[in-house]
Amino acid sequence: MSSLLDKILGRPLKSSERKKEELTVATGVPVLGLDALASTAYGAEAALTILMPLGVAGLRYMPMIMLAILALLATLYFSYRQTAAAYPSGGGAYIVAKDNLGTRAGVVAGTALLLDYMLNVAVGISAGVGAVVSAIPMLQKQRLAFCLLVLVVLTVINLRGVRETGITFVFPVLAFVLCVGSAMIVGVVQAVLSGGHPRPAASPLPVSAATQAVSAWMLLRAFASGCTAMTGIEAVSNAIPLFRKPTVPNAQWTLTIIVAILGAFLLAIGYLCPAYHIRAMNEQQPGYQTIFSQLIGAIAGYGVFYSIAIASIFSVLVFSAQTSFAGFPRVCRQLAEDGFLPSFFGERGRRLVFSSGIIILAILSGILLIAFRGVTDKLIPLFAIGAFSAFAFSQIGMVGHWQRKKGRAARTKLVINAIGATATSVALVIIVAAKFVEGAWIILVVGPGSVWLFWKIKRHYEFIAREVEHPAKLQTGKLRPPVVIIPIDSWNRVTERALRFGLEMSDDITALHVACGKESDSESLQETWAEKVEKPARAANATVPRLEIIHSPYRQIYEPILKFVQKKEQENKDRLVAVVIPELVEPHWYERLLHNIRGAGLRALLFLQGDRRTVVITTPWYLRD
Repeated sequence: MSSLLDKILGRPLKSSERKKEELTVATGVPVLGLDALASTAYGAEAALTILMPLGVAGLRYMPMIMLAILALLATLYFSYRQTAAAYPSGGGAYIVAKDNLGTRAGVVAGTALLLDYMLNVAVGISAGVGAVVSAIPMLQKQRLAFCLLVLVVLTVINLRGVRETGITFVFPVLAFVLCVGSAMIVGVVQAVLSGGHPRPAASPLPVSAATQAVSAWMLLRAFASGCTAMTGIEAVSNAIPLFRKPTVPNAQWTLTIIVAILGAFLLAIGYLCPAYHIRAMNEQQPGYQTIFSQLIGAIAGYGVFYSIAIASIFSVLVFSAQTSFAGFPRVCRQLAEDGFLPSFFGERGRRLVFSSGIIILAILSGILLIAFRGVTDKLIPLFAIGAFSAFAFSQIGMVGHWQRKKGRAARTKLVINAIGATATSVALVIIVAAKFVEGAWIILVVGPGSVWLFWKIKRHYEFIAREVEHPAKLQTGKLRPPVVIIPIDSWNRVTERALRFGLEMSDDITALHVACGKESDSESLQETWAEKVEKPARAANATVPRLEIIHSPYRQIYEPILKFVQKKEQENKDRLVAVVIPELVEPHWYERLLHNIRGAGLRALLFLQGDRRTVVITTPWYLRD
């Protein structure tokens, strides 16, 4: 089993082998900008999807929507620059909210972050697969299987341990920026030179006729969907300790470059989609193409450049999930350290990564992909709520941070973060209202439910701490050997080992056999016991273990044993009762599935129903090859 894990996940690493690799601006942009840059591929498309019922008339509203999103992006940029300066050790939403708004707000912010990370994986993978489906339509029916395959590959890569270095991501991000950026530059130049009506290199898809009239509500819904293009810009403030000194200036420059590229792409998309008559399509209809696929095809044709560009888009979208695979386990660790999650979330695995968080993230993201059939448009309504909840809590927390500071500079920074808090809160309200019936209600149920669960875990840990705390000194008086009970099926080497162990502990020992078969079987066991146990014990002048046979006409095994243990507990209120369970241990894990089922079941029931004076002991007998 261990050799198989070594082949899949790599050899276990010592704690001393952990290396801290520092980020520069050049490596920070691809590592921390993946999520934000990739969101341009589905954020703008999500807005266009809402405008589909307007037909060609809907395209004229695209520039206005993109400008509104850019204004909100600029607000977040200045706000997160200040967060980076105020929290050089890392200013994630959980830390900022907990420090400035209290633990309850911190848990809500942490929950929002976890939901954001989980949805980012599902959306990034589904959008990346959507880009491939645009180029290879025959994969449309295998879309979900393709999504799950990508998820499994990413999970294994992260369980092996991905170093926090930009080298792995430089080439996909560079290819994406160069391909998409150059296509947009050419497209803008062509549009300007042609007076806003460029001739596409390939015929655009026909724009459907309008089926609805425009309304303010529809535009708000389009804005809410387009806001997903801003997800991921908080990644820099979460990862400031990873930067090379001076950490804060390097982090701020990285954030500036990411936001500049993101803003330029969104502005270009808002201009080029109406110019080239690029519209959103139903992801589940034949011949589906993403807006990036249509845009690049219209500008450069469907040749070699198109294939390279689609490959870069797929790579960046899939790798954007890496932000979540790095961030989700860290937030889980922080919550675990504060007692809101099981402690194993804070423990590093065989490859020095937080394996539990990675596995849980993969499982939850897989459930999302299966539930929504890997369709990006169905996942988008859920996505923005988690992200903007984290944005809002972070900004409100920073307002509280600056309120405790004095001086003109602090007041100026307070105003900036107050604007950010107001803008993100208003955007969150719009997103919730606009996306509620489209699936956002799920997040509004799961989110509070998760917060409630985290607090239940916290209170459970506090209760356990109070219960197990024992300030008194060790009591060494009135110590007596325990009453030993050994459940047996027959007399064999496994039973003999358990019996010898029991004799070393106590002189009050009972072997308990539950008879479910023929009467002759019980008589045979009694004869064997008398010959091979009682007779040698008397000859050695040693304690003679008793054999107790309980007949079970309804073939129940566990209940008679549990009742016998309870009886012994009542008869010996001043002594411990030790239940010694013999267990055969096979050399191969798959062989163990054939044995030990009753032993494991009995252990579980004794733990659940046993008295505080009951001790459960397993005596293994190892079967060698």
